[in-house]
This record gives sequence, C-alpha cells and structure tokens, in this order.
Amino acid sequence: MTDKTPFERTFKEMFRRHAAGVAIITVNYQGEPYGFTATSVASLSAQPPRFTFNMARSSSSWPAVANATHLGVHMLGLENQALADRFARTKDRFGGDHWELGPHEVPILKDVAGWLIGKIQMRLSFENNAVVVVEVVEGEVGDDGSPLLYHAGGYGQPVPLDYEI
Repeated sequence: MTDKTPFERTFKEMFRRHAAGVAIITVNYQGEPYGFTATSVASLSAQPPRFTFNMARSSSSWPAVANATHLGVHMLGLENQALADRFARTKDRFGGDHWELGPHEVPILKDVAGWLIGKIQMRLSFENNAVVVVEVVEGEVGDDGSPLLYHAGGYGQPVPLDYEI
C-alpha cells in the first residue's frame, strides 16, 4: 500500500469540512432488507422528482442495490443519531421494530424526518464506486425538526444565523 498523495490528503480534509445531511438508504432484495447510512444523497431534478446517491461497490449492500428495482431514502433528524450509527457501524440494522415493509416491499424506517421510495433509473459504475439515479414514486414527510448533519468526522446540527433573506 502506498502513502497518500498530498492531493488525497487535501481532498479528504476538504470534504471533512463540508457539512452534509445524513440519510439512510434501504432496499429489499430477495426478501432480505439491506441498508446503509449515506451522506451523498442529492436532489437531481424536480420534474420528474429524482435524487442521486453514491456508494462503494465493495459495500455489503451493493448486490442488493445493483439488482433491486426500488429503494428508499430516509432523511434523518437530530433525534435519529442512534439510527444513523446503527446503519453505519453495525451489522444488525433491521433487528427490532424500528421499520416495516412499505410500498414496493421497500423497508421503511419509522420516526424519521421523511422518506421517499424510488424506482432505480440508472447505476453508473466507476472503478469501485457507483452513482445511482432514482425516480421518486412514493413518499412521506415527517415532523419538521432540525436535520442531522455530518461534519468533521461527527454529527452536528445547523445553527441559525442572524440573517434573513
């Protein structure tokens, strides 16, 4: 294994400083639920409603994402930090009653800021990574609370500024 180049170190440090919303992607493949915490979810278009996310193809969830037709994205609020940790750090992601099967048999997490179910439109593989494009077909918005953010290697929350637009 080689040492990281200065550009790789700079890249990692820059993105540690870039705050991102925390979400969980879920998918049902061959009757088994899969899921993982993601900070790469982004809106792609409003008409039709589409979003994207990135993932490593070495992820244990990749075979499910690579072969399923529908998946879910769950936006997390501050009260969902334990759930984010569970899907990021443990293998027991679906033990318990914190989820249920939803539309298109996609696992839906309970008590999150909101969720969307989408039909996978495209998987673009690049080296060990993939960009996934999803068109929304169902969804529900939960309570309007503070979003859970990931920044500098830990979770955080937005702080209002004394500025109005």
